[in-house]
Amino acid sequence: MSITSQHLQYVLRLADTALILGQRNTEWCGHGPILEEDIALSNMSLDLIGQARLLYTHAAELEQQLTGKQRSEDDYAYFRAEREFANYTLVELPHCGPLAGTAQAEKDYAVTIARNFLYSTLMLHLWSALTASTDAQLAAIAAKSIKETQYHVHHASEWLIRFGDGTDESHRRAQAALDYLIPYTREFFSADEVEDAIAAAGIGPRTAELEAAWLADVSATLDEATLILPEPVKHVTTGKHGEHSEHMGFVLAEMQSLARQHPGANW
Repeated sequence: MSITSQHLQYVLRLADTALILGQRNTEWCGHGPILEEDIALSNMSLDLIGQARLLYTHAAELEQQLTGKQRSEDDYAYFRAEREFANYTLVELPHCGPLAGTAQAEKDYAVTIARNFLYSTLMLHLWSALTASTDAQLAAIAAKSIKETQYHVHHASEWLIRFGDGTDESHRRAQAALDYLIPYTREFFSADEVEDAIAAAGIGPRTAELEAAWLADVSATLDEATLILPEPVKHVTTGKHGEHSEHMGFVLAEMQSLARQHPGANW
């Protein structure tokens, strides 16, 4: 596999993860627990989808170099199959507990906040590392994304502390959300040949190198929130390799249906 192919795969992992989490968070639009949160989640979703758009545009340039084929951000978002998406499994999960079958189940805001906290804390470190990338365009995307991600971390950590150090019920829900989600974070730090090649080329870091800093930030916030970090698990999910949970199909069906019914339409 050429370095350009691995470079493309790496950029698509970043883009797909941002897109799917953005899509998930838009499910709160019009359903937020308070009006301010409705607006906040919508704005953060726009940030994530904006990051995905920049990354997909860059991916299209890399793919054209590799194959000569021209693709757009819409092609990547709306016209790929489930197995072609390379997002972390964490971001495709519904906003509820492990027994939820579809996105129609009752949402739990603690799950949303805990997931945003775990993911954005990682990305703040990853975007910072990527500002030194040998890929100048990826470095520029990272520099822009840091400012947005700093707000995402602040928003999620403040709410997690409020939940954890609040009522017995809010504490219980926050702890249950962490117990549910933390196992999926093992995928963040699992190494493979794509990350090894990217690191060797100076394009990006091995995410495992960021684990200690991520864990320190997570632990500090959980201490303040009087929450307990769950014990690590051995199982590693495989979303970034195209092997997804049963929930991914529901996300894509909702996200892609209109574009597939009217391909090439202009709005």
